[in-house]
Amino acid sequence: MSTDIEHLRQEIAGLDLELLENLRRRFELAAQVGTLKAKDGQPVVVREVQERVLQRAREAAKTCETSPEVMEAIFAAIIRGSIERQYRDRLEAGARAGRKILIIGAAGAMGKWLCHFLGSMGHNPVGLDTAWGKGARNKNHCASLEEIPDLAAFDAVFVSVPLETTPNVLSALAEASLPIPVIEIASIKDHLKEALAALRHAGTPVLSLHPMFGPGKNIFEPLTVVHAVVNNEAAERARILDLLAHPYLDLVSLPFDHHDRVMGWLLGLAHLTGMLFASALSRSGLDPKEMERVASTTFARQASTARSILEEDPQLYFAIQHLNPFRGEVYSALTAALGDLTGAVERDDSKAFAEIIKGAASMLPGK
Repeated sequence: MSTDIEHLRQEIAGLDLELLENLRRRFELAAQVGTLKAKDGQPVVVREVQERVLQRAREAAKTCETSPEVMEAIFAAIIRGSIERQYRDRLEAGARAGRKILIIGAAGAMGKWLCHFLGSMGHNPVGLDTAWGKGARNKNHCASLEEIPDLAAFDAVFVSVPLETTPNVLSALAEASLPIPVIEIASIKDHLKEALAALRHAGTPVLSLHPMFGPGKNIFEPLTVVHAVVNNEAAERARILDLLAHPYLDLVSLPFDHHDRVMGWLLGLAHLTGMLFASALSRSGLDPKEMERVASTTFARQASTARSILEEDPQLYFAIQHLNPFRGEVYSALTAALGDLTGAVERDDSKAFAEIIKGAASMLPGK
């Protein structure tokens, strides 16, 4: 029996090699399609084509004696690989002689991502982080501003440090009266107003960005970045797009004072609901292993989302809550929503409950 199994496993291994070669060839053909689309000004992602591929996969499920869901998942992964290849090729084709850019906070997760992102566009990123100290480090690394003889020799400075320390870093840069743009990427902006004003008073161009993703984001995918307009939207956008010439950057401009209100709901509420879900569970007295074993689909999805939040730095999530001046309206709405739903249940009012759900659904994206 073991000999028969081993023989079948060897045959499977051979088929795997054939599949890998076919995948390599498929990705190569997809890259050629991407080159032609780029020449014609067509987008990488064409939903109609993707759906045709997925439909063929689902229809082949019976022949392959598996479920349509499995076949769709396999080909969805292949589509993602093809898209990534086309994005990468376009990005590399558009790379140009870059600028010298200082990244303060380069040892942090987002700072490392920025170094990779900027380097992929042909820029020359130089990292600064106090975590590196005076020990041995890369020639493009430094531990303090004092180690840099001429800050003005850079083309731009990115600030990617913790929310609480960002004002101090910006204030230190204001003292240098730099003629080059300083770009901060904090997820909350209100507490930066004084430091940003000091930079502008010193004659330093200021840009305020907020990447709507974390450091695990693939740079060969669409990248949504919020631009909090400090002064002149058109001029700031032109400077940003000139520096960040990524073909799939989706730059969304918002008034500076409106940014934190939007983030109170997009970040604050989203984080808070995940934390509340897990915190309430911790009060249940139930065995986590038992709950995992009998978990419903909805529970598993919610638990996965909550886990992704709870595994992050709690100080970051505290700062996102605490530093947002609009948190009060979010907390009030959350409390009111809970009261409305539980109140309808306690009153045995299914009509009111249904109306609440209908109204809530209208606010969700994807419709």
